[in-house]
Amino acid sequence: MEVKAISRNVRISASKGRDLARAVKGKSLADALKITDFSPRKAAGLLAKTLRSAAANASHNFGLDQDTLFVAKCVFDEGPSMRRYWPRARGSASPIEKQTSHITVVLSDEK
Repeated sequence: MEVKAISRNVRISASKGRDLARAVKGKSLADALKITDFSPRKAAGLLAKTLRSAAANASHNFGLDQDTLFVAKCVFDEGPSMRRYWPRARGSASPIEKQTSHITVVLSDEK
């Protein structure tokens, strides 16, 4: 059985979290949480929150044991960009795009 959790419109660029997502893919839930808890990066905290949400979904909604779960899929997708402007010389402006991302975690109890 597969259980999913999605965090949408998280205020971090997707490229900053993709290498961490590759690191936890295929690991057990406990190992993935250890990797994210001991990483100093902002993406690690956001990914850990999504992992814990997926684990809570698995245990509460489906009665699965958290010790048998592993990360089947972990993806940082690009979300919508917030467009802002930075004032420049002589009344002009430069655009700034603030990136967001969607974090998708799928946990499974079958290897």
